[in-house]
Amino acid sequence: MDFSIIETGGKQYRVSAGQNLKVEKLEAEAGSVLVFDKVLLKKVGDSVKIGQPYLEGEKLEASVVTQGRGEKKIVFRFHSKTRYRKKKGHRQDYTEVRVV
Repeated sequence: MDFSIIETGGKQYRVSAGQNLKVEKLEAEAGSVLVFDKVLLKKVGDSVKIGQPYLEGEKLEASVVTQGRGEKKIVFRFHSKTRYRKKKGHRQDYTEVRVV
């Protein structure tokens, strides 16, 4: 199985061809092509290339499927005996890409 490890949005993802992936929001229109140049590792067959920290000249292309927002996460803070309660919700923006 051939795969690569890329870095985007401060996170690392293991990706392979044809895979759909939700990454931190990137400014791009649906249908456009993104190029990820921060490739940390690439495995093809039995050969493995490891970057220090990134591989020189390696790039990974992905097409933008959609822009969206994740499910709501509830942040609830409570202090007992002091009548302190705060409830807050958060929805994280994401970009869904398909690796070519």
